[in-house]
Amino acid sequence: MAKSKTAFVCGECGAEFPRWQGQCSECKEWNTISEIRLAPASSAGRNSRFAGYAGVQDNKVQTLDEIALTEIPRIGSGFKELDRVLGGGLVPGSAILIGGNPGAGKSTLLLQVMCGLASRMKTLYVTGEESLQQVAMRAQRLGLPKDQLRMLSETSVEQICHVAREERPAVMVIDSIQVMHVAEVQSAPGSVSQVREAAAQLTRFAKQQGVVILMVGHVTKDGTLAGPKVLEHCIDCSVLLDGAADSRFRTLRSHKNRFGAVNELGVFAMTETGMKEVSNPSAIFLSRGEEQTTGSVVMVIWEGTRPLLVELQALVDYSQLANPRRVTVGLEHNRLALLLAVLHRHGGMQMADQDVFVNVVGGVRVEDTSADLALLLALVSSFRDRALPQELVVFGEVGLSGEIRPVPSGQERLMEAAKHGFTRAIVPWSNRPKQAPAGMEVIAVKKLEEALAAL
Repeated sequence: MAKSKTAFVCGECGAEFPRWQGQCSECKEWNTISEIRLAPASSAGRNSRFAGYAGVQDNKVQTLDEIALTEIPRIGSGFKELDRVLGGGLVPGSAILIGGNPGAGKSTLLLQVMCGLASRMKTLYVTGEESLQQVAMRAQRLGLPKDQLRMLSETSVEQICHVAREERPAVMVIDSIQVMHVAEVQSAPGSVSQVREAAAQLTRFAKQQGVVILMVGHVTKDGTLAGPKVLEHCIDCSVLLDGAADSRFRTLRSHKNRFGAVNELGVFAMTETGMKEVSNPSAIFLSRGEEQTTGSVVMVIWEGTRPLLVELQALVDYSQLANPRRVTVGLEHNRLALLLAVLHRHGGMQMADQDVFVNVVGGVRVEDTSADLALLLALVSSFRDRALPQELVVFGEVGLSGEIRPVPSGQERLMEAAKHGFTRAIVPWSNRPKQAPAGMEVIAVKKLEEALAAL
């Protein structure tokens, strides 16, 4: 009997070490290295590792111009927001990981997608956490068709692949990857070695058979996908379904996508009949009152291939502490400190003795630098206790010398703002339109002083 070997693997970055150590020398994280058992690999297994992969015919070396380029066929999921995040639809032979907090709606969304696809092609839904009766009860509660979707309750990866070879589905769901286990690995399901080997085998099966595999993944308490980092490396697409516990809206964002952009955003609403698409997400983030309030401004950010209008709120108040607080929700904390220094140096406003609180309404995470100018104007509005006009929209990046830098897709941002009834806009000078949208006054500025004077 072959002797099993052991290795020590970091659960964060996947680095391997010959012995255990407290800190990973690759990612510098502490207490993330665990011991795993490695199954003895046969020479036949190594030689046939890539046998049957889609697009791999032989070991012939080719140049780039000799490779035949064909259009990648895509399968529509039935949800335009999901297809947008995935880059246009499901690609045959791809492995997709969908993560999210408990109760975010991962299983609900996938069950709706699979029930819709079952009428057009063969599908297989593999559940390892729930019983078949529980899934059937959810489908009945959501009013989904139940006569076409094929179901399987199994946690063994080998048995799942065996059944899938007989069923030959075009799309298959694994719910969830954390409960799957491989017989060759002698560790508990959910461990680093089990999750890594299960994901590797399922990804290899997807490439060999040309089937789309959607894997559900759990997240840790800090919001990242549970399991080793190599889990995200071996799959083709990783998306995260996020939403506050007290909100019915869910945002779907791609973190890795080999078949599309990674900065796309999809918005869903959780209803009694399941997940519903939000075709106009700007409308849900602009639920403003009729009264003008200080520290509130609307900005236009760019998410993937479309503009999005989001309300930004700021509160500046005198601090009783020696070190005033700087709190941001939805924005980067270091960016706030940088912009406060720019406002002091080039705007003449000292907020060193003030508590500053910044919030992006709707729970959206903003990483676009075009929110800089809107943040500064919201801070000035709250500091001076002067409300900004409700028909005003702002976007632009602010440099360290106080200059207003241009941002991409300025014309599209203005058109989106005009569509929602905004009549004034403060934009960078380089983003001034040749012809402003009908009924909109566009104020182009070069420096921060000009933007403050325009108010």
